[in-house]
This record gives sequence, structure tokens and C-alpha cells, in this order.
Amino acid sequence: MIQNPIFKGFNPDPCVCRKGEDYYVAVSSFEWFPGIPIYHSKDLKNWELLTHVLTDDEAVDLKKLPSAKGIWAPCLTYCEQDNKFYVVYGIMNSMNARYFDVDNYLVSAKDVSGPWSEPVYLHSSGFDASLYHGEDGKKWIVSLEWETRDGYQKPGPISMAEYSVEEKRILDCPKPIWWGGTNRGCIEAPHLTKKGEYFYIMCAEGGTGYYHSVTMGRSKELWGPYEADPMNPILTAVPENFDERADVDHLKPRYYNPNTLLQKVGHGSYVDTTTGETYLFHLCGRPFLPELCCTLGRETAIQKMRWTEDGWLRTAYEDNLAKELVEESGIIPYELPQIPNHDDFDAKELGNWYYSPRWMPERFADVTVRPGYVRLYGKESRASLNKVALLARKLTTVHAVVTTKMEFYPKIPQHSAGLIFYYDNMNYVNLRKYYSQTLGQSAISLIRLENGEKKEYLDTRVAVEENPIYFRLIIAGKECWFQWSYDGENYEDIGNKFDVWKLSDEYCKFGEFTGAMVGITCADRMFHRHYADFDFLTYEEDESE
Repeated sequence: MIQNPIFKGFNPDPCVCRKGEDYYVAVSSFEWFPGIPIYHSKDLKNWELLTHVLTDDEAVDLKKLPSAKGIWAPCLTYCEQDNKFYVVYGIMNSMNARYFDVDNYLVSAKDVSGPWSEPVYLHSSGFDASLYHGEDGKKWIVSLEWETRDGYQKPGPISMAEYSVEEKRILDCPKPIWWGGTNRGCIEAPHLTKKGEYFYIMCAEGGTGYYHSVTMGRSKELWGPYEADPMNPILTAVPENFDERADVDHLKPRYYNPNTLLQKVGHGSYVDTTTGETYLFHLCGRPFLPELCCTLGRETAIQKMRWTEDGWLRTAYEDNLAKELVEESGIIPYELPQIPNHDDFDAKELGNWYYSPRWMPERFADVTVRPGYVRLYGKESRASLNKVALLARKLTTVHAVVTTKMEFYPKIPQHSAGLIFYYDNMNYVNLRKYYSQTLGQSAISLIRLENGEKKEYLDTRVAVEENPIYFRLIIAGKECWFQWSYDGENYEDIGNKFDVWKLSDEYCKFGEFTGAMVGITCADRMFHRHYADFDFLTYEEDESE
């Protein structure tokens, strides 16, 4: 059986495609670089983090963008006629006053690992844009057309426009083709496919929260009209349909379903396998109770599907509820490399599982200058929207132990480095070594930002020797705490416990849609050049509780 979620932690908005016997899934990355992770599998059960689409942080400039903006909902497709991969993605610049100012782009590559072409600008009329490859060689951009006018139904219809490969532009303004298959409202995430005599449109409805769902419509003509699947939604965590078209709030926590583990089920994309099976990929969430807060963010799950005799897509089971355990395909199992739990930084390049907000990790992290270590050159404060030296990996469980060994010798109060539990620039907890002017020497202490309010826990301050030091973060369900040590064997607790559930999509006021991260960080708020050396970073999962 396949255990859901298949991509744990911050991995939302999955889009799947197949080339031959290889399956690829792209997910959203928002303000984090490298952008648009692509996972690879040969059997739909074993996956590897293969590559990223966006690695040039100058061509794709995310600096100064607020949290949860940036790269939204990539659409990854493979066109057999062209023997090319295509990715359509949006850069969300602002959600102020619900205008949702976004720019949509298209890139392509012969190999899914790149190099990818220069971004081609498409339009700015809405988000979740996708690409449909017609059998006649034509290509079409399908997207939500975001509605801002008073008196009109929000967020708007799904619209389409033809894209010219030769001219590298869409040929006309998008025109509406679909208003949804239910009254759940908040229609988004369109994907257009062709199977047999029908064009199928798959969307998300209900908002990317607790009333989320996957719906479908079909037509024998590309431009429609599309008829709604009579069983909509075809996949969800909340089977009952209610009229929520007037409610523009995406979260809708009142629709939490206590009878299923996977919540927020929606934003789907399907693939037909080489063995004639069909699987649907979708996002989901696993909240803390009763807080209904998802520290791990929106994750990716998979469901086995089937096509009915009359041409509709259904789950392989008797209902439309997303399942935690899913029957695996008939494809021969194929093991792939996994992200290591322990990284001693002996490689000549950083692992591709490391991320940094708004710019590439290589801008400040160097594994060559001191072999066996990663050197982080200090930059701005962790609260900055610009240049932060934060090397992080995705939190994939709320039962984990994160440990590092650091050499860092601060000279002035603007120097600090350490271990961090991070949701966004306005929400994190940081165990740091820094220069204490009060003590006249190096010290360690905890600092926390909660929805933008900073608190320094001066009662946790400890004067420390100018020696290597070990920092540890223990995440145990709803609580977490930090420890430190000189020898890596005998650890001391520092400070009190913190609420893990507060580092979540729902609790954080300045960001949403992403997920918690853990990592190492260094700041030099004077000259941006003082550095910290980290010997290793260990991430140990413990889901036995």
C-alpha cells in the first residue's frame, strides 16, 4: 500500500505528468529558492527529489515579496509531439485588497532537469495557469480569471486563450469556458485534458482550506459548453455540497471532517500509467486538534482512480473521500535515493533539499571554502524580506530532532548564528550564539517572533566559551524546545517549551499556504560578511508516538 501523504511537509499544488515510464510531479514553492521542486518516480510509490525549475534568482526576482507570495501553482506537462517539458507558473506579487496581482510565465526544456528556457510572459489576469497541448499542435493557456469588481461573482470564471509558440505570446484575451461544477465557490487550479471523445476540465472548488475539493466537467468541444460531473466533487474531505459561492474566505474551518485524516483535499492532477491505471495527485493537510493548525503546511497525496463506462473519473473505492492508504500500482517497484537524515557537508555542492527565502542558498552558503563544513556568511535579520542567510529544509513530521555543530565567534551585537524553527520572516524561534555587550563576551539565548512581535528571552542567556558548540531542537507533537552542549553528548535544556502549532498556515497572520522549516542561520547586520561554520546538520524523524 502507498502511505499518504507521499510528499510530507510543505509540498502543495501538485501537478503530474509522464514521459514513457517516468513520472514527474511539480509543486509550489512560493518565496523559497530554488523554485518549483520536481519529484520523480517509476512506480508512483518510491519518489526522489530530482531537480528544481527555477534557480536563477535574478531572472526570477522574489526579493522583498511578502510571505506566501512568489511562485504559485506550477503546471508541469510533457508534450510528446515536441519532445519537450513545459512549466507554467505564476509569480504572485500582492494580494492587497484582494486584487491578487500576478504575472504568469512559461518555460520549457528538452530534459526535465534542465536547462530551462528564459521565462516567456503570458498574462496577469489570474492565477493557477496551466497549459493544454492540442492534438492539432496548438497550445492553450487555461487559468482562473480573477474577479475584483463589486457585484460580480468572485473569484471569477476559468478562462482560456491560445498560445503561439512561434510568437511567444497568447493571441488574445482569455475567454470564459467554465464556472464550476458545484456551488462550493472559489474555483481555481484548472487542468484541461483530452481522453477519448471528451475534453475534461479538472478544477479545485471550495477554497484551499477545509472545504477544498476536486471537481470535473467535460465537453466534446474545446470551448464547451462543459457539463458538470453529476457526482461532483470527485474527491474531497467533505462529501456534502453547500452553496458557498458568496464566501470568499478560502479556509472555512467549520468544514473540518473528524472522520478522515486528510483534510483540505483538493487541487488535483491525474496521470494514466503504463499499466492502464489512473492515479490522481492532490494537496491535503493534517492539522493539530483542536487548534486546526497545519504546521506541516499543505502536503501532497495520491489516490487510485478508475474511469466509469460512461466516461467519468471516480476513486477506486465506494466514495469520494481521500484515503490515507492507497493500493499501489501494478508497476514493478523501483527504489530511488532519499534525502539523507545526516549531512556532514562533505559534498562539493549543497544538497538539493536545502532552501532559502527569496534567493538561492549559494548566495551565502559555501561548502568549498572549508571542506567538511558549510560556511554561512551573515546577512540581514531573519525578519527581512530581502537577503537572509537561512539554510533550511522542510519539516516533514511534528516528531523530530534537529542537531547541528557550529563554530562561530561573534565580535559585535549585530553578529548572531544558530539553529532556527521557521515558518516565515514574522514567525520563528531561534537559538542563537551572539555577542552580549552586557556580559562583554559571547552568549547564547532564545529569540522569538510571533506574528511580527519580537521577544528576546533574556532569562535564557548563558555566557559560553569560544569553542565549537552543539545546538539541538526537539519537536514533540504540539511542543518543542531547544538544547545545547559543548561535547555533543551531554545536553542542557535552554528556555521553556514553545507551541509547535503556532508555526502554521492558520496561525501566522502575515503568511499562509507554505509550511514550517528547520535549519541553520547567520546574521551580520553590520557588514554582511562575518560567518559561521557548521560541521553537520542532522534531521531525525521519530513518529513512534
